[in-house]
Amino acid sequence: MSCPSLSSAAGPAAVFWDMDGTLIDTEPLWGEATYQLGELLGRPLVPEVRERTVGGSFGSTLRILAEWAGRELVPGDEDRYRAWMYARMGELLAGGIELNPGIGGLLESLADRGTPMLVTTNTERALADTCIDAIGRRFFADTITGDEVARPKPATDMYVEAARRVGAAPARCLVVEDSWAGMSAAAGAGCAVLGLADEVPAGVLRFDPAQFAGAGAGDVDRWFERAARTARAARTARV
Repeated sequence: MSCPSLSSAAGPAAVFWDMDGTLIDTEPLWGEATYQLGELLGRPLVPEVRERTVGGSFGSTLRILAEWAGRELVPGDEDRYRAWMYARMGELLAGGIELNPGIGGLLESLADRGTPMLVTTNTERALADTCIDAIGRRFFADTITGDEVARPKPATDMYVEAARRVGAAPARCLVVEDSWAGMSAAAGAGCAVLGLADEVPAGVLRFDPAQFAGAGAGDVDRWFERAARTARAARTARV
């Protein structure tokens, strides 16, 4: 799918938003369910193991937890544990979903200007749609979930596909991510990346999400230029 309008040359051609932890604060809920899944597999998690699962696909999470528990997965286990995880997350999400501070106004400003935006999340479609509806599906030209690409984050597939859908080079697209897996995927695809984390991969601009409060499309243009310079400097350093 191609979007009918792209932003001006001064700003990004499109903005791709990670969902969990970036647009909405669902990471504590995923954490709760992941700890419970660890117990179900027979060995409670420690924070260091939980951290390795943040931003990953369910298949990756299950493999990490099974290895930690000393469990050998057999055919059918992934489907069975996925069904359990998604049912539990459905219960937790029913308690309500709120946008992170500043996100609502920023989405409104970008949408009013006509900047194409996509949700790009490793969460699978079965759960993602509930969250996307709560955020406001009207803001987004399209959405891509982890079960709709051959390889989810940290592979680059999702961001290569997102750029293709808006008809822009990845370097002209701004990605907002909070997990190492997501930041790595976006940077590897060649996008400019705002990293909402204390530590970020090479080529990613470390960014304080407190700056979202009261911000608008013009601020995004400035952030994009900074993120693009950071990405270019990293590419030059590798040559």
